[in-house]
Amino acid sequence: MRAGAADAATTVFEAVAATLAQAGVTAHHRLCCALSGGVDSVTLLDALDALRERFGFTLEAVHVHHGLSPAADDWQDFCAGLCQRRAIALHTFRVDVARSHPHGLEAAARAARHAALARVACDWLALGHHRDDQAETVLFRLLRGAGVQGAAAMGMIEAPQAHARAGRLRPLLRIGRETLLAHARARGLAWVDDASNTDPRFSRNDLRHRLLPAIETAFPAARATLARAAAHFREAASLLDELAEIDAAACGCGQDAGVFERAALLALSQARLANLLRRELRRRGSLPPPAARLSEAIRQLRTVEGPLLLPLGELACHSYRGRVWLAPAQEAALRATPWQPQAGRLAWAGGEIHCQRVTGAGVAAAALERADACRFIARPPGLRLRLPGRPLKNFKSLCQESGIPAWLRERLPVLEVDDQAAWIGGLGVDAGFACAPGQAGWALEWLPGAARDRAREQDENKARDRVFHK
Repeated sequence: MRAGAADAATTVFEAVAATLAQAGVTAHHRLCCALSGGVDSVTLLDALDALRERFGFTLEAVHVHHGLSPAADDWQDFCAGLCQRRAIALHTFRVDVARSHPHGLEAAARAARHAALARVACDWLALGHHRDDQAETVLFRLLRGAGVQGAAAMGMIEAPQAHARAGRLRPLLRIGRETLLAHARARGLAWVDDASNTDPRFSRNDLRHRLLPAIETAFPAARATLARAAAHFREAASLLDELAEIDAAACGCGQDAGVFERAALLALSQARLANLLRRELRRRGSLPPPAARLSEAIRQLRTVEGPLLLPLGELACHSYRGRVWLAPAQEAALRATPWQPQAGRLAWAGGEIHCQRVTGAGVAAAALERADACRFIARPPGLRLRLPGRPLKNFKSLCQESGIPAWLRERLPVLEVDDQAAWIGGLGVDAGFACAPGQAGWALEWLPGAARDRAREQDENKARDRVFHK
């Protein structure tokens, strides 16, 4: 092995090992390498394979079959043979790419790939992005007018998030493509080449093969410099996230996660309010809307009195009775859901119903045991409820008294016990079904999307803490 090739192999192994150590990867973790069959992902798989005995993690791989190339089946076969020879389990996903995607075929393939990778059950998903990819991403996003978060491009270590998303590792992010090629040749690796990577009809390819080389005639270190700029943007983005957390805590409504006091929000500057809303959208797994739409939403929050529903892409900003929160812009159809009383969570209208066995509170367990049928339903016509110690009232009056806006009322779950309403999410238990002191009961809690996501995030953080501290 030539000295240069040996140095390249050492560089790759050291970079991957350093990233694994920094991320705290141990024998308790399950890593999955995104394997396209190209030199980048093959090199990453080779390094992870060489290091798995040292770190003790379980290594698997995942391949996404887009079906866009005549060679797609051959690439899948190549990845399967590579993993078989190395005794690495391979998961394969076949995806349908929407050719009518508003941003083109390239974006459609990327969206389909990301959706497939998000389904992988692992602790860390390892991706083969390298320094040149980072440079291209920064330049591409800047040319499209990205803000600080977008220009921060890709992170080397992205911790596991809510929504059951695994963490992301990009151990090769500081290594140039030439070094990866030298490593692969030194190790005698084989890989496949995708001819579409040179097709100038795709904007990323045009940037890679025409624009960046032109820039490098005047700025030879452009790729390294752009990758370094991404690190600066990422640091700035981290500070903006910290500021958003401070503002969220200052504007929050106590234990009502994801709900903010409108007056406190409007006391923030325009930039801080926009920053907080973008952070909340990302936390919920939604892309921030165009700047003009977000600015218009903030303008209406500041100037329009009364209830508001402001679409922001997949989510909408709701304002009612001095409170502001985010919820899905389009709710799934509400279908009756039978319930055999048991602890757990039931999906409902973009949120969840939490069911827990308790004593002296909630819906009386005895009443449920005597019933022929229990189910959660959407609000039926003529719905009324008598809360303990209060007179019988209709659904609209109860919602008005509790400050529940009209657009949220249709989402509230109703527990129907033998054709009688026993509980309504956000309102409470009917007096006729209320649990007596000392008796067994069922505590039911309706968590809309924002509160549900915060609860999941807290549960996942606790679970990870238990694993990491074993």
